[in-house]
Amino acid sequence: MRTTMKGPGFAGIAMILAVLALPGAAMAQNLTGAGATFQYPLQSKWSSEYGKAHPEVRVNYQSIGSGGGIRQITARTVQFGATDGPMTDAQLVEAKDPILHVPVTLGAVAVAVNLPEVTRTLDLTGPVVADIFLGKITNWSDRAIAATNPGVVLPDRAIAVAHRSDGSGTTFIFVDYLAKVSTEWKDKVGVATSVNWPVGLGAKGNEGVAGTIKQTPGAIGYVELTYALQNGIPTARIKNPAGEFVAPSVDAVTKAAAGAAANLPDDLRVSITNAPGAGAYPISGFSWVLVYRAQQECDVASALLKYLWWGVHEGQAFSAPLHYAPLPAGVVSRCEAKLKSVTCNGAPVL
Repeated sequence: MRTTMKGPGFAGIAMILAVLALPGAAMAQNLTGAGATFQYPLQSKWSSEYGKAHPEVRVNYQSIGSGGGIRQITARTVQFGATDGPMTDAQLVEAKDPILHVPVTLGAVAVAVNLPEVTRTLDLTGPVVADIFLGKITNWSDRAIAATNPGVVLPDRAIAVAHRSDGSGTTFIFVDYLAKVSTEWKDKVGVATSVNWPVGLGAKGNEGVAGTIKQTPGAIGYVELTYALQNGIPTARIKNPAGEFVAPSVDAVTKAAAGAAANLPDDLRVSITNAPGAGAYPISGFSWVLVYRAQQECDVASALLKYLWWGVHEGQAFSAPLHYAPLPAGVVSRCEAKLKSVTCNGAPVL
């Protein structure tokens, strides 16, 4: 008995040819980014939404921490890096070719607390938070904590400090703030994406720190606001330079960034922690995408720049629902200029 294998026929061949002829079908691109866990929820949303409108582009973002993002973009193993702590001058020199910092969002680093005995939001000052992380305040019943929380019965419970173990832009924002409110912190620990912690238990990523706090009664730590909200961990109100105790929120971050557009340096590396002004949350910061100014693969560069252009424009609509603050209009215009400065083979990509 003979078996005849049937081919696709003329109609099937025509369909295959039609698919191959679709605009962009031969130009499908995979974009890989890596870095800050801070912006991971937003990048995940962006890649999903952008993929719906541009199925020919697939964006894979690896949440490995800002330190990892800087290392990977420096090694050119990803198309873009991401960080909440700007690259240092030494890191930029190590990269050899110029790397651009493009702000993509703003967010709050929340001071998250697991204190089952207390049901009211705690009010903390910057110097008290610094002393807790310096190991000088070790019990929740300490007078310095009680002083800003009148009427709250604080438990006689040891404080368990949680912090990042990996290179982290969230850490950078947090310690940048502590250095501004505590001379001792500035002199003994300093500001970087990775520091020598005086006390505490380290965990990897915002996910890891949030998990440690949630599982440890008496714990205090710092995480990007979304991670605290997703895990149902209470956050403290922090005293700002205006003398107000302010909770982390989109509105409070927006107020902290209010003057940023007018004062941004040319390279867009800027700190907005401890910002003046009523209602400003003091532990706020930018999160950047890192891209090489001179690209090597023009098709990939085109796909990358279009994705980032969409991110700083249409993508901002997804910020507030995920508890990030949209970029101010003045910052968006500066982002546009940076993206337009990217070249491939000497010609502008956009």
